[in-house]
Amino acid sequence: MKKTYLFFTLIVFLTACCCTAEKDKFRYGQQVNPFIGTDYNGHTFPNATYPFGMMQPGPQTGHYDWEYCSGYTYNDSIMEGFSQNRLNGTGCPDLGDILFSPFSGTPRDDFKSLFSKETEIAVPGYYAVELIDNAVKAEITCSPHVAFYRFNYLKDNPALFIDFQNGIGGAPEDQHKHVLLAEVTIEDNRTITGHLTLKGWVERQLFFVIEFDTPFTEKKEVLQDSRDKAPKYVFYYHLGRNKQLQVKTAFSTVSVEGAKLNLAIESKNGNFDQVKKNAQQAWETNLSKIEIEGTDEQKMSFYTSMYHLMIQPNNIADVNGKYRGANDEIHQSPFCCYYSTLSLWDTYRAAHPLYTLTNPDKVSDIVNTMLLHADAQGYLPVWALWGKENHCMIGNHAVPVIVEACLKNFPGIDKNRAFELIKKSLTENHLKSPWTVYDKLGYYPLDSVKEESVSRTLEAVYDDYCASLLAQELGLKDDYAFFKKRSEQYKNLFDPETKLMRAKDSNGQWRTPFNSFSLSHAGTSGGDYTEGNAWQYTWHVQHDVAGLIDLMGGNEYFTTKLDSLFILESDVSSEGFVSDVTGLIGQYAHGNEPSHHIVYLYTLAGKPERTQELVREIFDRFYLPKPDGLCGNDDCGQMSAWYIFSSLGFYPVNPVSGEYVLGAPQLPKATIHLPDNKTFTVIATNLSEKNKYVKSIRLNDRPVTDYKLTYKQLMQGGTLVFEMTDK
Repeated sequence: MKKTYLFFTLIVFLTACCCTAEKDKFRYGQQVNPFIGTDYNGHTFPNATYPFGMMQPGPQTGHYDWEYCSGYTYNDSIMEGFSQNRLNGTGCPDLGDILFSPFSGTPRDDFKSLFSKETEIAVPGYYAVELIDNAVKAEITCSPHVAFYRFNYLKDNPALFIDFQNGIGGAPEDQHKHVLLAEVTIEDNRTITGHLTLKGWVERQLFFVIEFDTPFTEKKEVLQDSRDKAPKYVFYYHLGRNKQLQVKTAFSTVSVEGAKLNLAIESKNGNFDQVKKNAQQAWETNLSKIEIEGTDEQKMSFYTSMYHLMIQPNNIADVNGKYRGANDEIHQSPFCCYYSTLSLWDTYRAAHPLYTLTNPDKVSDIVNTMLLHADAQGYLPVWALWGKENHCMIGNHAVPVIVEACLKNFPGIDKNRAFELIKKSLTENHLKSPWTVYDKLGYYPLDSVKEESVSRTLEAVYDDYCASLLAQELGLKDDYAFFKKRSEQYKNLFDPETKLMRAKDSNGQWRTPFNSFSLSHAGTSGGDYTEGNAWQYTWHVQHDVAGLIDLMGGNEYFTTKLDSLFILESDVSSEGFVSDVTGLIGQYAHGNEPSHHIVYLYTLAGKPERTQELVREIFDRFYLPKPDGLCGNDDCGQMSAWYIFSSLGFYPVNPVSGEYVLGAPQLPKATIHLPDNKTFTVIATNLSEKNKYVKSIRLNDRPVTDYKLTYKQLMQGGTLVFEMTDK
């Protein structure tokens, strides 16, 4: 990307901030570039957002296929319109509900428009663009449950096209199939309400209210495809001299009344500009949790990562705490929130551990949401969207998130209830978790579990380990012994000949023939691994690295095998979908989450310099401050969380252990603002492009030689100093 791109992003933020005083007020937000990751495989978006909010209104430039999982790709020049919600960095398309397309001038049938990249502005809480063909300048902001639009029409005949059928899907026909039921009511010439039943990743209920500040004078229904269930309308307005229309839309999973309540509560205290300021201030509060020093590019990458981290999980409860649960029934949240968009296979690794530092006020509510989900569903969430389960990934990784919070003693969590639901989720059969098979053999066999048998086993043993820790904490000796024993079952799939994790059948026979480089993607090609191969998944023993080292034959054999991972040919081939396996260094795939802890294994095996080298290489190659700067899906903040932790110089290889493995900081100074006015500061002296190695480490002026930092030490506050060197 040209250098002018960075200059452009700074200019557009200054345009959005209007004055020096406001610019200073939002000094962290101005470092964020929401366009990072909007090209290649990042699947992020530049929409207006609110931290952990329900709505993400913004531009939609495409509505189907892999590249449009978030509904937007940076290099597009045609705007379909503005839809109200999105998924950040996922690998499957959904949401994109209810499309607005404003236009003026000569009426026409096509409501798409060429748009001006020079006028496209995106900052936390705000998006703006000029639609050239439609002769409209559009501005968007939001509160947690409400999207706010300000359309400035540049020609006569102002109008607004609203498509209630719109959505983001995997193929063109999904646009016509995803609405199962539509009820749209035009209550008066300012208000539209309705209810949609939608089917994508999950089947979900959407209730909405749309409110105009100026009454429409005429409406026309647009001829639609016979397969569509929802209508499409054009509304016309007499706007007077200023030719401006403001539109608000609020969502609810509960009812139209819930949507109206959300709208009433969140719009009563301000106009568009005030709502925008409120959103930016909310972002400023969250982004300021970590204060860094560094170059402009480093600040942009860091604070954009913080921004992506905090777009989700999303609170989908109404302002009164009512929500629709996994059983499709209406419930009242005892803590007035209910969080969804839980991409747990990704986010348990670093995103949720990071929330315990940056957003401790959210942790208990997120965990208690998971327990409510289990009450309704019968087991803990696997991948929850809009409160519903989509089962798209493997493992039961609400378990490590809950156990981590319990062991860190976050308040308001009933540990005994949490353990009972964990035990139920890890012992009672449910989709992708046939525990009777697992317990009979001590692994998932390839002949009865025909997809992802190795990965499912390795993911399961980590959840077992987490359960054993909470059982031990609660003094449940039998449960501790049971789950501790199961946590060692990764050894059953370690092939001593290839020194790789390899599938077995029910008779204990190895997969033959065995191609260690063959990638698996369950949805399109089957296979023994999840979005990966034997080389990438062999290291998935986060809880017992010492045990894996012993299986390999000791530190030297272990690190030699690790070296092979990073120098082998980088080809990724499969009969199925492989676009998730990106960011390759040899066979290491940084673009996919099972690889994220691997570089830190060198440190645990006595070669910290290799960790330090590889962290720098990953930063230089795979996290760049430009639209195509991310090497893979951001995956609801997990890619960003890896960047943030590694910038600070440590990483939670085993998230529930309460320990971080020290790596090599990439910033000269960073300060984490902790509760009770404490701070934890990381300083890297003599850090430079050349000085990427760690010469010594001191915590509160005491030497650190084991390359470990504990959560307890960090939360006490203090200073961690890395002395950097070129050797």
